Amino acid sequence: MALRLGDTVPNFTQASTEGEINFYEWAGDNWVILFSHPADFTPVCTTELGTVAKLKPEFDKRGVKALALSVDDVESHKGWVGDIEETQQTTLNYPILADPDKKVSDLYDMIHPNANNTLTVRSVFIIDPQKKLRLNFTYPASTGRNFDEILRVIDSLQLTDNYKVATPANWTDGDDCVIVPSIKDPEELKERFPKGYEEVKPYLRMTPQPNK
Repeated sequence: MALRLGDTVPNFTQASTEGEINFYEWAGDNWVILFSHPADFTPVCTTELGTVAKLKPEFDKRGVKALALSVDDVESHKGWVGDIEETQQTTLNYPILADPDKKVSDLYDMIHPNANNTLTVRSVFIIDPQKKLRLNFTYPASTGRNFDEILRVIDSLQLTDNYKVATPANWTDGDDCVIVPSIKDPEELKERFPKGYEEVKPYLRMTPQPNK
């Protein structure tokens, strides 16, 4: 059964390029981005893994751990890591899960038979510290992911978890936010949003980002 937003994601124990990983223990109190790959030694995946390695400082400052998955075994992964580091001019600084038995792929519904019945699609799972699924992107195997968008989503999730705001279309960190419609009391509005707000419509009120 497919995971839905708000579901507690399943735990697993699986081999990786950094040894055996029990997912819950490895994740700890961090956010996690788990992203799958159709196979080792594939061109688009090579660029993606290199991109995430270069973005590690950005993930670190948001408290996010990266975890990749490919259906091949650890020895294959280790050979592929050499190619990734050579071609992308970086050092791989996070683990790649081995999934030859497709245990994790099946748990997280990463194989879509109508697209390809053996290879994982490019799935992305953003998981919060409570092990809840907060976002799931699914890309076709032919399309590389936009990791700037994934960082943007994490910024939005972390912001809106802590303040009574939502983020509008094309929002990026530092832009104005939307006040959630449930807040109507003028005193609460004044207390929560001391920078003020603009009432475009009664249901659409814009305010400077609260934590900036």
